[in-house]
Amino acid sequence: MSNGTGNLADDTMRRATSQTRPTSERIRLLQSMAAFGGLNEATLEYLLGLTHVVQRRKGEYFYHEGEPAQSMFVLESGKVAMYKRWEGRDYRIHSLERGESFGQVALIDLGPRNTSTLALTGSSAIELTSRHLHDLYRKFPDQYLVLYMNMARDVCRRLRVADQRAFEARMQDSDP
Repeated sequence: MSNGTGNLADDTMRRATSQTRPTSERIRLLQSMAAFGGLNEATLEYLLGLTHVVQRRKGEYFYHEGEPAQSMFVLESGKVAMYKRWEGRDYRIHSLERGESFGQVALIDLGPRNTSTLALTGSSAIELTSRHLHDLYRKFPDQYLVLYMNMARDVCRRLRVADQRAFEARMQDSDP
């Protein structure tokens, strides 16, 4: 995955191993995040052994709209913004902070990225790939279901907000 600079060596250097923090501290942190809520310690230790942390400097992209996608991210630190492109211009649709996840739509619908995600500050995120999910399913199928339900709930929460915004915009533009 490119960071928008085209320099894959830099991209690789910003990809840290999953052992950047002591495991018990990271597990407590993950358990407080919606994406990992309800997962047991053994599952989280297993996931930490599979995943990597992707780091981005302020102004660097995690990914761009339209790119092929096979992973999602859970923000461990920093702040990111999601953008949609319309008629050659990028529009910010929302911002995310520590503990929030992004990119999961691509893992659910298997389509390309539907947004671009930009680091607003120095940011690091756990990258969870479709392969990681498959491995989790094989080893801990009940925990895989919990994680998948967490992803689906997050997507549904965002859809609910988007529906409300669309409704409000429609009501402002129409006569009763």
